[in-house]
Amino acid sequence: MSKLEHLDLSDNSLALTFTQNWVLPFQLLSIYLRSCQLGPTFPMWLQTQNKFVHIDISNATISDIIPEWFWPKLVLQKVLTVDISSNNLQGTIPNVSSTYVSTFMNLGSNQFEGSIPLFLRNYAILDLSKNKFSNTLSFLCEDDAISIQIHLDISYNQLSGDIPDCWKQMNSLVYLDLSHNNFSGKIPTSMGWLLDLQALLLRNNNLVEGIPFSINNCTELIMLDLSENKLSGPIPDWIGTIEELHILSFGKNQFFGSLPTTVCCLRNIQLLDLSLNNLSGKIPKCINNLTSMTETTYFASHAYELKNGDHILKTYDLNAWLTWKGSKRMFMNNGLERLKNIDLSSNHFSEDIPVEIEKLCELISLNLSRNNLIGKIPSNIGNLTKLETLDLSRNQFVGSIPSSLAQIYGLSVLDLSHNHLSGKILTSTQLQSFSTSSYEDNLDLCGPPLEKCSEGESPQEPNIEVDEDKYSFLNKDFFISMAFGFVVSFWIVFGSILFKRSWRHAYFKFLNNLEDILHVKIALFARLLKLRD
Repeated sequence: MSKLEHLDLSDNSLALTFTQNWVLPFQLLSIYLRSCQLGPTFPMWLQTQNKFVHIDISNATISDIIPEWFWPKLVLQKVLTVDISSNNLQGTIPNVSSTYVSTFMNLGSNQFEGSIPLFLRNYAILDLSKNKFSNTLSFLCEDDAISIQIHLDISYNQLSGDIPDCWKQMNSLVYLDLSHNNFSGKIPTSMGWLLDLQALLLRNNNLVEGIPFSINNCTELIMLDLSENKLSGPIPDWIGTIEELHILSFGKNQFFGSLPTTVCCLRNIQLLDLSLNNLSGKIPKCINNLTSMTETTYFASHAYELKNGDHILKTYDLNAWLTWKGSKRMFMNNGLERLKNIDLSSNHFSEDIPVEIEKLCELISLNLSRNNLIGKIPSNIGNLTKLETLDLSRNQFVGSIPSSLAQIYGLSVLDLSHNHLSGKILTSTQLQSFSTSSYEDNLDLCGPPLEKCSEGESPQEPNIEVDEDKYSFLNKDFFISMAFGFVVSFWIVFGSILFKRSWRHAYFKFLNNLEDILHVKIALFARLLKLRD
């Protein structure tokens, strides 16, 4: 046992309790005790271990402050991989003087607080997520040295201020997650230098203004999540040049203008979330060019590899938040593999749903609610046979519910409420299995689960008040224009007679002559009638 160098008891739920002054009779190179019960105090026997270069004591029920000797020890021993995540470790992390470049540090899911120390920048893979770190990201820009980081996750902390504009020196980054903090200001233009970046997550901050043009250089992006900020301006036309995108989430911002047709170039897109913005205009007809949603595609996984040359350092999983069946949920890896979603809800899109949407036969979720869409629901919407959730509520749709909708047997959420639909809901289908709330506020819609239709009642055209400009010229503006035209024409004629004497004399002379002519014609007509008798 004295020559033991590698200890791996991970995932065994073993309770390893030792006295505080216990000294191991061997010097380990690697210590893997993930998901063992080492706590609640920090394992002090590590202080006498002077050779380890790999340590994993994550999820080990430790609830303590890390002793001061631990951090310098990591630097002095040039420890390559450190994982102490998913415990209840507290306190601040001191800055340790170090120029040594290391591989992996995971401090995620603890209670660390204070500023992020500079020496952590020397780890190629750094995960500080789900802690209480505060202040700014200034540690990234302390000097002009080129960073070796390829994975940086500082999500779910309390960082604030502007995101620093020094990303040019971090051009090895593949994964960057700064979401769920309190960052403000603009998205830095230097992020356009991250040419190898595959995932950029800035979700749930207070970022403003538009998306910098330089981001179009990040053509390797698989995921771009800028949702839940205060970003504004139009969605840039160049977005379609990032053809590798699988996930595009701009929801809950202040984007306005029309949806550029270049979005249709995103042939690999699986999740498109533009909800809760101020977008307007038509839904592009080219939407059927979203190939991933029209064809069966297989992704072995949404786990991606971080490499140093040919050596795999780590794999990471993509994750995405979206509204699913009425509630916010996070999807990752296996959940994302099959999910194909379009959410354009809570905007100002108008006119008809393009019939081309019927081609998106691989869609799992479609949400077009809370817009200004008009016309009829596409008759062949039943071609979307894999739909599990369909929300078309709070629009101005008219006509009957398409019979093809009953062909979507896997549909578990349906909302057609608050429209102007009419006629009878198809009977003997799963459409009766939804609650009345799925159909409410469609005054001319009847049949189970709503009230029964009258005996022999056939579908009626809706007796509604909709935006008449879209359906008829006999609207308020027409009658106002007609009245105005009559008044103007009357005064042009009558005013001329009233104020010009010669015209007035000529007009009354014309009336006298007309009276004489009519008198003669009537007398002749009466005489002819007497002669016939």
